[in-house]
Parts: sequence; C-alpha cells; structure tokens
Amino acid sequence: MGICSKKITREIRIGNRVIGGKHPILIQSMTNTKTQDVSATVAQILQLEKAGCDIIRCAVPTMEAASALGQIKKQIHIPLVADIHFDYQLAIAAMENGADKIRINPGNIGSRERVQAVVDVARQRQIPIRIGVNSGSLEKKYLEKYGKVTPEGIVESALEKVAMVEEMGYENLVISIKSSDVLMCVKAHELIAQKTDYPLHVGITEAGTLMAGNIKSSIGLSLILSQGIGDTIRVSLTGEPVEEIKSAKLILKTLGLRKGGITIVSCPTCGRTQIDLIGLANQVEKMLADYEDKECKVAVMGCVVNGPGEAKEADYGIAGGIGEGLLMKKGKVIRKVPEDQLVEALRREIEKED
Repeated sequence: MGICSKKITREIRIGNRVIGGKHPILIQSMTNTKTQDVSATVAQILQLEKAGCDIIRCAVPTMEAASALGQIKKQIHIPLVADIHFDYQLAIAAMENGADKIRINPGNIGSRERVQAVVDVARQRQIPIRIGVNSGSLEKKYLEKYGKVTPEGIVESALEKVAMVEEMGYENLVISIKSSDVLMCVKAHELIAQKTDYPLHVGITEAGTLMAGNIKSSIGLSLILSQGIGDTIRVSLTGEPVEEIKSAKLILKTLGLRKGGITIVSCPTCGRTQIDLIGLANQVEKMLADYEDKECKVAVMGCVVNGPGEAKEADYGIAGGIGEGLLMKKGKVIRKVPEDQLVEALRREIEKED
C-alpha cells in the first residue's frame, strides 16, 4: 500500500527554501542553546545542518536574543526562524535582524493593533508567519464550546487567527496545530487539511524523551503524512536536537517520502546468533551515518537462517557465523571475514563505489 498523493498547498518561501506545492517535505529542529550565545548557537546549527536539518528555529524571549539573530544568520546556511511569544516588539526586532520566518501565536501577542504591527513589518519584508496553536493553550471560549480540548476546537482557533491576519492584508502564512495527544493531533490535521490550502508544519508537541518521543512522533507523523498531509515536520524530543533530525529522516525514508542515504536492516538476534550482532549493528550504523550522498541498502544479519537471504537482497551485507561473517555485495558472497574485521571490510566495499 502506497502513500496517498501529497495534498498540494500554497508555496511559501522561507529564506533559500520553499515549502508547499510539490516541494519535498522539509525537516526542522529548534536550538536549545541560549540564542544570545551566538557561538554556541551557531555551533549547534552547523551540527544540525550536517545531520540534515533544512530549517532551524531559535527561541527569542529577549531583545538580546533578537539582536543576536543577525550575527547567527551570517554564519549558517539554512533558513532561520524566530520563535516569539507574548511580546510583539520581539517579533518586529527578529524580522529587522534577518529572521527568515517568525513563529507567533496571535492569541498571546496581545491586542489586534499589536498583531497588525507585526503583520505590517512582515508584509514590508515579505517574511512568512507561522501561526501556531497548541492544545495546551487553547482559548477558554473553545474549551467552553466543546467542553474540553478537542480537534475541532484546535482547528477553529487556528483558522480564526489565520482569518484575522488575512483581514490585515497578509497571506504569506504557514499553519501549525499541535498536541501531545497523538490521535487528537492526527484528527486535527485531517480536519484542517480539508479547510485550508496553507502549508502545514506537522509535529507531535512535547512528545517526550528519546524513546517515548520517537514512538509517539513516528506514529503521529506517519498517520498524518501517509494521508498526503504536511509540508514540513519537526520531531520534538527531550534530548539533543540532532536526534530529532535522525528520527525525522528515518520517518520520511520509511514512508518513501525522502530518498538518499543508506538504509540499514538488521535482525533482532536470537539464541542462534554467535557473533556480537548488537555491537556490530551499532558500529555499522555509526560508521555509515555520514554517507548521505550514497543511496543503498545494507543488511547486518546474525545467523545462517535469514542472514544470507536478507543480505543477498541488500546492496551490501554481513551474515554472521561463528566468530566470523560472510561479506556480501549485490547478492553474492565476496569472502569470509573475522568478526573484528567485518565493519572495516564493509566500509571498504562501500567506498569502492565512490
């Protein structure tokens, strides 16, 4: 069963990238450094770029952080998004300091006049606005209308804010509706996709630590993306931001929505395994992490039951034996290799294609 055709949304330019239309789904993350610490923030963004991040967002809680954006932008290569809450002046300062996009919730920016002031600067500079609504901050009127937080309430809140900005004469917008409740988030995206053609930033907010967050994000994002909904994604994890990029890339690749890079398959091990397959698989994954310019499949298998067969179906493979393994390429056994030399032998075979 394939993925549904991607819903065609409006094209929105963010710095040197474009989302929406028929463009690929782009991966985002957010720095966890103090934005005013320019060197630390730049270092983290460069690491995220290397991992495959397409768009980066920075928190702007102070004027000092807003001022730092200009220095940060000069040293990075991907679009920079400023995340602002409560203070409309910070949104204006962020744009004046070179933000490629701003993320606001008009509901907590203040009066209509303050939202208008932000929109006016965005229009002058043609800077897109991401209108974000989270289930945790849903307005009282929607809680009263539906009796609790609901997908319908989240969608109505978001579209109300979009309509307000449209009335102010601006439509360079991206919508984000998030919830930590996976199924609520999925339903909200299904509803809003029927009601608007603005591009959608998709994610499960406050998903959790590395394991819990990955599971919730994988389920939620897959249910949404598999319906053709979504133009850019973030996997929100309590951990190092680079882990978000790794997870997002794997989700997109698994769904067939992104090509490139090396796909690794490995067996779960059992009592038949007579080599350290867990350690071997981890070494292979780490060794191949930087091979994003190569597209192939690598199998790391533990025994003679499924090993040779799976490894034959891969471009390259290891099938474990007793303290050794078969090194395979394009379905053929190349040679037997001692266990402690398997990873290096695999690396050499892959690099022969360069």
